[in-house]
Amino acid sequence: MTGKVFTVLENNPQVMNHLAHQLGVSPSLSFHDIYSLHDLASIPRPVYALLAIIPLTDTWQQSRLAEDDAQDWYRKAGPHEPVIWFQQTITHGCGSIGLLHCALNCPATAEAVKPGSDLERLLHAAIPLERAERARLLEDCEALYAAHQAAGEMGDTVAPTADQAERLGQHFVAFVKGGDGHLWELEGSRKGPLDRGVLGEEEDALSERALGLGLERLIKMEGAAGGDLRFSCLALGPRLS
Repeated sequence: MTGKVFTVLENNPQVMNHLAHQLGVSPSLSFHDIYSLHDLASIPRPVYALLAIIPLTDTWQQSRLAEDDAQDWYRKAGPHEPVIWFQQTITHGCGSIGLLHCALNCPATAEAVKPGSDLERLLHAAIPLERAERARLLEDCEALYAAHQAAGEMGDTVAPTADQAERLGQHFVAFVKGGDGHLWELEGSRKGPLDRGVLGEEEDALSERALGLGLERLIKMEGAAGGDLRFSCLALGPRLS
């Protein structure tokens, strides 16, 4: 991690929508609370991405290490990448990086980024860069820092200190349906983007198959080890009128 430290963000719609719209996500899009994976009728569809904050349990950590050990560091760059992935080098920057992964990797959301916005400038600057240069781009982006810090003051609770947040051991993870029709798991503290499988044309990021390939896979993994995965999750989709 670098010397730059961000405030820890709450994963709630008020915070994430403020940050998203401040950066340049279209006001026609919004994050919505998911209270239960078994009651999704109130969530506007299609859902383009999920943004979850998940505790780093021993079971999940062992799975992550085994998967990462078999992977090389991500090296792709340029306009033909299946997704744009950012490595996290900013302490507690995972909330903003998760939001960027959600907003920039689904065609419908990326195409709706406001022209001339900070998000559009970040997108255009990031596309030709490789992993390390992209990370430095975020480190040096004062607009991202300012928007993140402002959003960090909007939570329902007092933000934890850096040391407290480190002990909590939680990670923001984005699950996005990319332009290639695949479900991508995107987290800045991994070695690169993770392709979780193909979705059907009518299946969005909150479809039964997408959940089975993504978030529910982690829930079942934890349950099989005798644990109970407690998480918070938002859906990025159309804004309610």
